[in-house]
Amino acid sequence: MQFDAELLLLAMAPVFLACIGWEAWHLRRARPNAQIYRWADTLCNASLALMHQAADKLAWLAVIPVYAYVYDHFRLITWHAGWLSFAVLFVAQDFLYYVFHRCSHRVRWLWAAHVVHHSSERLNLSTAFRQSLMYPIAGMWAFWTPLAVLGFPPKQIVAIVLVNLAFQFFVHTQAIGRLGWLEYVFNTPSIHRAHHARNPRYIDRNYAGVLVVWDRLFGSYVDEDPRVAPEYGIVEPLRSYNPLKATFHEWASMAADAMRAERFADKLRALFGPPEWAAAFHGASDARMGSPIQEAGLREPDTQAFPASRKT
Repeated sequence: MQFDAELLLLAMAPVFLACIGWEAWHLRRARPNAQIYRWADTLCNASLALMHQAADKLAWLAVIPVYAYVYDHFRLITWHAGWLSFAVLFVAQDFLYYVFHRCSHRVRWLWAAHVVHHSSERLNLSTAFRQSLMYPIAGMWAFWTPLAVLGFPPKQIVAIVLVNLAFQFFVHTQAIGRLGWLEYVFNTPSIHRAHHARNPRYIDRNYAGVLVVWDRLFGSYVDEDPRVAPEYGIVEPLRSYNPLKATFHEWASMAADAMRAERFADKLRALFGPPEWAAAFHGASDARMGSPIQEAGLREPDTQAFPASRKT
């Protein structure tokens, strides 16, 4: 199955904007005191989207030759165009997105880019545009390399990544409730609202891109509880609508922590440890002995392959 995902997304742009307009109008009428949309927040999201798109265009120029080399020299199979190859590509990429997304909440280097998406204290359709220009530096592109090994050419890899991300636009809303049996298979607004929340019940859960089956299989799924309203944002709030600060604040904090840490092991943790290590380090910055997490009275991060815990 061959298609041009970039043309598809270009055609969808008016749909995305129309959906944002409708949601803003609807929520202003249905929940006038909630202030789910705010101009400063929406303009910040739009600015971050433009910065992300520009960086992505440049990154693909560098990354596509890497995929092409892997495809030419290491692919395991050559697929014929058709629905079977599309289905395999779709499922494989969606699984790899789950791995990427979960790693982005567990490895601070990756979180430094992904935190941009979570740093708003509002959740609406425009939040889907809130992306980081630093994803190429963080290494998001590397997670799609196995698709080339599986025998998918670079254009198809880029296309399926864009399609997956386009689907996720529609789950960033508070205007749609639970969707019944669909929530056993697909990512939905309710499932993704829980993902964006910083409440202890929800934090670092529901990493799905399109299919929620990965969360259910690997133990990271949680329901949105009507008794526990999601509190959006990050544990250490950004409190700024400056897109540059939103983009670089965690990178600056990460570099400062790595410089300030005395032990080499802690310098590595500052860069590649779980984000909650940094929060503990900030709370115990004067400690001179032992683990910063122990000094701060917090638990050590889990050592499972895919632990679920707090983000900063």
